Formats: sequence, C-alpha cells, structure tokens
Amino acid sequence: MTDPWQECLDHCVEITHQAGKMIREALQKDIAIMQKSSPVDLVTETDQRVEQFIISTIKEKYPTHSFIGEESVAAGAHSILTDDPTWIIDPIDGTTNFVHRFPFVSVSIGFTVKKEIEFGIVYSCVEDKMYTARKGKGAFCNGVPIKVSGQEDITKSLVLTEMGYKTNPEHFKIMMDNIKSVLTIPVHGIRSPGSAAVNMCQVACGAADAYYHIGIHCWDMAGGAAIITEAGGVIMDISGGPFDLMSRRLIIASSRAIAERIAKEITEFPCGRDDTED
Repeated sequence: MTDPWQECLDHCVEITHQAGKMIREALQKDIAIMQKSSPVDLVTETDQRVEQFIISTIKEKYPTHSFIGEESVAAGAHSILTDDPTWIIDPIDGTTNFVHRFPFVSVSIGFTVKKEIEFGIVYSCVEDKMYTARKGKGAFCNGVPIKVSGQEDITKSLVLTEMGYKTNPEHFKIMMDNIKSVLTIPVHGIRSPGSAAVNMCQVACGAADAYYHIGIHCWDMAGGAAIITEAGGVIMDISGGPFDLMSRRLIIASSRAIAERIAKEITEFPCGRDDTED
C-alpha cells in the first residue's frame, strides 16, 4: 500500500533542495533588506520569493493541503493549526545571518496531520546539510542516521540559545539573566548560531546538548521538532510541561535530566502564541 506521507516527504526534499539553491545564488548578489515589526526583524525579497516557490510548487501536487508560512503570516494570513494536512514553512530561517552572509541559514519545513508532526526537513543550505525525519522512522543528515549525544550531566554540556533586541526592557533583562543562570550552573558554554532550525539539528546530531528559546514561532520549530524527536532527544515546554508547537517557546536536550534542569534555571516571560490574532 502506498504511503502518502512518505510521498509528501520525498517530494518536499526535492523542493527544499531547489529552494536552497535559490538561497545560495542570492547570497552571491546584492541583498535588498526590508523591516517587519522592528529594526531588527528583517525580511528580504529572497525570503518572499522562496516561500512563494515552495508553497506554489507543493500546491500543484497537493491542492487541498493547508499552509502556514512565515512571510504569508507577516502579510496578514492566519496561523491557525487545524486537523488538515498542513505544511509549516520558514523559507529562510536565519534571515539576519543571510543578510550578513553568516553561514547558518536554513530552509525549515514541518508537516502535520491532525495537529501531529508527521515529518520535518531542515536544509542548512550553505553547509549543504539536509536533515530529515519521519515519525517512527529515525532522523538523518544527508541520508546518514543521526542521534543526540545522550549527555545527562549538564555541567558537561554545550547549550544553545538566541539573544536579540527586546522592546520590553523587563523581557530583555530576563533573557540576559537566563543566560547568566545557565552559564553559572556551570555548563561548558553557550552558543548562538542564529537559526533556530539549525540549533535543533545541532542537538539532534550530538554537536550540542541542549537548546532553549522563548519567542520563536511554529515555523522555526516544526521541522526541527520532528528531527530532535526521531534522533532520540527530549522536547518540552519552557515550564517543563509538554511541548506545544504553537506556544512560541521550547527546550530541547539530549536527555530529560538536562532539559528539566534548564527548565528549573530559567524564568519565563510572555511571548504570545502563534494561534491567536492579538
């Protein structure tokens, strides 16, 4: 019997390769930069062009499927997750990296059915690393199986997070205090590569041991969530509760012990949800 979701995954890998090629070619040219919600929330013509390419190409084959895309939402589309087969797309995860030609730039796509993630793809296109995962089938990088480090001692771990401008000074203070709290556990170090999807894949392949973030979006997390889960990692909410794709926050780790310790150390701040309109 034909597996329809595997067909979707195979088709998406081909499209993602093409999208990555578009991004690499754009990196060789002048980059036109625009602002979205703030001076540090950037978008480029390439973001918009790549998302349009991905959605239109998938729609040709799967016209009844639903889509949540970063640039579509920025233009006014809703980001409500339903039971329908849904593609959740970040055309360039790491737009600021792309603008500066910092090499961690990825295409991230997650596919859900009945609100459950069936598969995820993250293509770190400058590195030419294609990460894929299908529910129950394992995680891979360029076709080679990957797994988390298995580290359980947080004092021997390398932790990833992201930091950036916050309009609310209290939220900014909490973000910086959280970094201090984790660093002084102590851990081996904290790194900020600049792409949430790449960060998740770094934990999935054992290059880092944990990643936490407050204020990201479902399109940043959907592809990587499948990959970290299938690589044997742990994914949870910042509070230590179950992961919620639309919550805009997460902790992932090589083990539950590390994830729970990070949840204990950091302080939450409000970041809204992707499935509300306020």
